[in-house]
Amino acid sequence: MGGSPQTPPSSGGGLEPNIAALLAYIFWIPAILWLVIEPYKNDRFIRFHSFQALILGAVWFVVYTVLAITIVGLLIAPILMLVTLGVAIFMAYKAYNKEMFKLPLIGDFAEKQAG
Repeated sequence: MGGSPQTPPSSGGGLEPNIAALLAYIFWIPAILWLVIEPYKNDRFIRFHSFQALILGAVWFVVYTVLAITIVGLLIAPILMLVTLGVAIFMAYKAYNKEMFKLPLIGDFAEKQAG
């Protein structure tokens, strides 16, 4: 579940890997870009955090959509949004500190996707 501090290798130009990984959690568009553009797509640290951020966003979207169908769900949805925001901020902090912290359930999948 947790990760140990690591110093990711430099991405060879552009943003430092920890800053690129942090941005993946703050904005999902960079997470997509990091998976397809050089030099970020070759950095395992950045790929891991990009995949984990995108999976977190997808899970949030699906759960929010399901909850929005019911009145009770609409009452719970704002709490879910705050929890998801808190998790994203926590993960951005971990990424900034050069840690490959894996979230339960989705962290292992993100790690496999990152290579």
